[in-house]
Amino acid sequence: MILATASIPPIVAQAGERTGLSKIDHIVIIVQENRSFDNLFRGFPNAHSASRGKLPNGATVALKPVSLAAPYDISHSLQDAKTAYDDGRMDGFANEYSSATKPGDPYPQYAYVPRSEIKPYWSMAEQYVLGDAMFASQLDGSFVAHQYLIAGWAGNSYNYPAVEPWGCDSPASNAIGLLNGIGQPLGLTYPCFNYSTIADELDAKKISWRYYAPKTGVGYSWTAFDAISHVRKGPDWKNVVAPETRVLKDVAKGDLAGVTWVVPSLALSDHAGSNSKRGPSWVASVVNAVGKSKFWSSTAIFVVWDDWGGWYDDVAPPQLDFDGLGIRVPFICVSPYAKTGYVDRTRYEFGSLLTLIEDRYALASLGRTDARAAAPFGCFDFAQQPRAFTQIAAPYDPAAVVRSATAEAPDDQ
Repeated sequence: MILATASIPPIVAQAGERTGLSKIDHIVIIVQENRSFDNLFRGFPNAHSASRGKLPNGATVALKPVSLAAPYDISHSLQDAKTAYDDGRMDGFANEYSSATKPGDPYPQYAYVPRSEIKPYWSMAEQYVLGDAMFASQLDGSFVAHQYLIAGWAGNSYNYPAVEPWGCDSPASNAIGLLNGIGQPLGLTYPCFNYSTIADELDAKKISWRYYAPKTGVGYSWTAFDAISHVRKGPDWKNVVAPETRVLKDVAKGDLAGVTWVVPSLALSDHAGSNSKRGPSWVASVVNAVGKSKFWSSTAIFVVWDDWGGWYDDVAPPQLDFDGLGIRVPFICVSPYAKTGYVDRTRYEFGSLLTLIEDRYALASLGRTDARAAAPFGCFDFAQQPRAFTQIAAPYDPAAVVRSATAEAPDDQ
């Protein structure tokens, strides 16, 4: 139990840890939604977590068990992150708005998910690597987060577009806020951009990539490339594949790109207010599909959550620029070369995944968060013999998970 606000210093990967990266031919990034580290991994052995949370009045409160399917959401905008952060005190979560209406529950933000509901996540972490110092690169929610996961920034945009769908499929009247270089509001812009992404770098080296999302054609809120004009309106849009469950069929038939992102539907996302517990089984189904395929021996799978979702976390994120780092989120690495039962204490952020892609494929740096972030080399031991895959047990079978992937994303992302 940790009551004081925690700080995790950066750990720099040693040059030797890069040796063997050429053994990885496929990088898979599974993006889930809106969970803090303490919310999913409270009490994980050897990892830093808290069982009590700090309140604005200086008192503390025990984190309580709350189901993944709990029917309430918590506000998680830029201002909510700043409120929760409270100049590093990490005691302002109680001031985030929640739609919870349960009588006698004054602190719905201070919760953890019962382990019985997230066994697949704990099983992956116990067998492979759990990172307990992964921070979102941004202080706010999903629109910006998903941009950072493909581009290392979001064009100084913040919070969310006014209406759905987001991105270049937005109605002409749609708008999103902009920040200046010191984090002050600068005005509004249409949420369709044309900056470079890691996909452009992959294209230049003829490295295949694919982005699986619930639907395409008219846009989807969590489809990051829908907000990139030259992708949405150009030939690369063929690499954005729907539905997200198609990844299971593609891998089974021997088709996996060099770099793959997998974005969930609401029912599979872990998003608060989704009324669903199927997210962990969904992630397990993707990991199992790769694990039993011919790609297992040359793949690194990373599971990450796009923002904290308003849930309590006790670690103060270092403030590196006008928009981050954001609040700590879980991070799992699964690979035949991943260390066994290891907790990686290295400070990572979303740019770390871009840095790894750049290092593996000798790409030019985007010069954004990837330029400052440590690649997750601490997850690997490339000197070890590649491990045989053991299937991750999950409460919902893949067929049931696929059938549940029909809901749309909520209005508040």
